[in-house]
Amino acid sequence: MSALGVVAPFWLDRPAGEAVDIAVEADRCGFDEVWVGEMATFDAFALATAVSLRTERIGVKIGPVPLGVRSPVALGLGVASVAELARRPAGLALGGSSPAIVSGWHDRPWDHAAGRMRETVAAVRTVLDGQKLSVAGKYLRSNGFRLREPVPVPITVAAFGPAMTRVAAEVADEVVLNLVPPAHVARTREEIDGHARAAGRTPPRLAVWVPVALNPGEPTLRQLAAQASVYLRPPGYGEMFTALGYGELVAAARAGASRASLTVPPSLVADVGAIGTATEVRARLAAYHDAGADHVGLVPATAEDPAGRTLLRELAP
Repeated sequence: MSALGVVAPFWLDRPAGEAVDIAVEADRCGFDEVWVGEMATFDAFALATAVSLRTERIGVKIGPVPLGVRSPVALGLGVASVAELARRPAGLALGGSSPAIVSGWHDRPWDHAAGRMRETVAAVRTVLDGQKLSVAGKYLRSNGFRLREPVPVPITVAAFGPAMTRVAAEVADEVVLNLVPPAHVARTREEIDGHARAAGRTPPRLAVWVPVALNPGEPTLRQLAAQASVYLRPPGYGEMFTALGYGELVAAARAGASRASLTVPPSLVADVGAIGTATEVRARLAAYHDAGADHVGLVPATAEDPAGRTLLRELAP
């Protein structure tokens, strides 16, 4: 798998269908993998199917989807459906998400995310291996389901915080980070390797999502800032931005300030992204690889570059 992939982003100011256009362009440019997440537009598995029908060869990584919203059976059926019907490499990524999404939107418990993740990954693996599912854990209960044919696919865990990082290192095939600087990648790489070795297993791959923009103008900077403002409040992200020196902004967001009233400085986006000339962007992406990332998912800014076509062609493998 190549060191660079593409993420179909959820930009607040762009048409929802642009996610498919980005995947099509990534496929044309020769990228091996596109990440398809889920927010407030499409169901992730439906979007992954649409992407597979519109592209020729690119593999699809579905998620991270919130682990508490679907049962292990639903997760296994979803990713197995995409892999089998599209006849394309597929993967499943799981994350803890946030209380606002899991509890607020879906009326599901959000607490004990790390414990739920451990049980969920084990149960989903059982489903995808074609074995009969029988689990009576602390957080999950399911009995009797068996997928008709095994469809083993890699499972990625989104890690934020020490508990989830430990679980990811011990059970995942891959760990993914989002909106972090290279220094955070380096620290996480050390933590993952240490936990994996202690558990007697090969350390999982480490992936990171990085917002990318070539020679951005004001519309692109506004797009990036607006998206970053969404992540100021959720657990994990807020603490990371606080450590980077944006504690007052995080505190305002968590106190209830509207996103429109939050002034996200360009420096915040630059701290967790790759922005500038083509040479500067390539150097920044190299810094993530040097810090220990096995895979970098490019999150293309599209305010001035529809479907990220210019950016993806410039950075194509």
